[in-house]
Amino acid sequence: MVGLPGSGKTTRAKQIEQQSNALRLTPDEWITDMLGDEPPREVRDAARDPVETALWSFARAALELDIDVVLDFGFWSRREREAFRARARDMGVACATHFLDVSLDALLERLAVQNHVRPTAFKIDESSLRQWYAAFEAPTPDELAGQT
Repeated sequence: MVGLPGSGKTTRAKQIEQQSNALRLTPDEWITDMLGDEPPREVRDAARDPVETALWSFARAALELDIDVVLDFGFWSRREREAFRARARDMGVACATHFLDVSLDALLERLAVQNHVRPTAFKIDESSLRQWYAAFEAPTPDELAGQT
């Protein structure tokens, strides 16, 4: 799943999970389970890499058992996406990239709703989302076409 917060990644990941009878791994859910609904941002950010590392271990084990996996990580950079595709390729499993391309205006609208309506979702401030949007590396058409 490729996209920024509010793009609909988890909603789409849940659909794929049901359609494919796959194991869905969403870091925010695991972080919430471990740290509660609103941990301080520094604590939440510090937990992300270790949680994603652990989730990849679960994913690898599931893939070895021929269980489909949905990694709902966001994959903001091409380098990160290429690294995970290489991991899949090294295991001899196919992977697909699901990119949710959402405009900044739509993300900001969704963020406003999410911050007020969904008390269990991490609150994100507008300036952070704007910074992340500027840093996000959307998949190119050739990257999306090069599925393994």
